[in-house]
Amino acid sequence: MPAYGFAHLRERRHHPEILDYLDRIQATLDPFHGRFIVHGPPAEVVEGAWPGSMVLIEFPDLAVARAWYRSPAYQEIKHLRADHIDGDLLLIDGVEPAYHPRRRGADLRAAETPSAEDTDLGPAQ
Repeated sequence: MPAYGFAHLRERRHHPEILDYLDRIQATLDPFHGRFIVHGPPAEVVEGAWPGSMVLIEFPDLAVARAWYRSPAYQEIKHLRADHIDGDLLLIDGVEPAYHPRRRGADLRAAETPSAEDTDLGPAQ
């Protein structure tokens, strides 16, 4: 199942180190089969507000995404981005091709239905 590195970049300060980061990041991704899906174009905001831009990188799975992030090659260049861009970075699993949102609904319904063990929760804390 694919996994993704998602970055929400709120504020960018143009700095020569950003250009160095952009020149070097692909070499950190290649050994992990990482590829850019989205790389910072202005988004068309149709609901709510979205300050900034986004980056989405696809990996074969979450373990590979974690290995990329923790790799010495990426750790060596991470500061080139982090020192000049305010944002958040997260790693997240994707869904398999046969995924249907009804499954998530069933999981949520099951979580709301107390089991026999849940009927006596004891005093509120």
